[in-house]
Amino acid sequence: MEVGEVTGDGKGMASADGLLEVIVLSVDDARAAERGGAGRLEIVRDLDREGLTPAFDLVARIVAAVSIPVRVMLRAREPFDGHAEGDLGALADAAVRFSTLGVDGFVTGFLKGGAVDLNALGRVLAGVPGSRVTFHRAFEAAADAGAAVESLKLVSLVDRVLATGGTGAWPGRAERLERLARQARPRIIPVAAAGVDEAGIKYLRDRTSLREFHVGRAARDEARVDRPVSAARVAALARAVAGLA
Repeated sequence: MEVGEVTGDGKGMASADGLLEVIVLSVDDARAAERGGAGRLEIVRDLDREGLTPAFDLVARIVAAVSIPVRVMLRAREPFDGHAEGDLGALADAAVRFSTLGVDGFVTGFLKGGAVDLNALGRVLAGVPGSRVTFHRAFEAAADAGAAVESLKLVSLVDRVLATGGTGAWPGRAERLERLARQARPRIIPVAAAGVDEAGIKYLRDRTSLREFHVGRAARDEARVDRPVSAARVAALARAVAGLA
């Protein structure tokens, strides 16, 4: 895998006011998220399993239905640590197929022994050398977050990392996220995820340098994974991201 800086046209990058990324499972979800003000979509299936690779046809229909950037989950199964060779080959093939649709990039991540599995990443991304990649919540399962960041800096395609700041109250999480941001930037931009709702976004925006936020349940009716994305809920989150709420 090529090592170095990511280059590109800036598509999907955060504006000065921030960016809200919404997880979507359907075309209706995608349209509602865009209508509400999302700046980027993550397409998955099985949200209750933290997201697995979606069907090619679904991704094609969503790309055709919206004008904002989309990233596609590449994840065959749970857990994050340890993957069969056959799974990696299937994900690599899926990445090549998805790339023909003009997606903004991919969301993926692999660990081995609690560390970032660079070999697995290289295998899966070998056929899409010009893509952008978000390293997903496998990051939170790494034994050493600092070492994980340094490993990801070696992968030129990785430009985002989903991070929660751990567990507990927002003050502690905000401190850990800001520390991560200082280490990761400018190579990689951390995206605040997991349990991030309107209040959490406001807290992090006011007290950290983070300006990208990733939501799943918070964008859905009743904050439930089995309910659709709500344009109104996305709009409230987007206002918080922009500092307008």
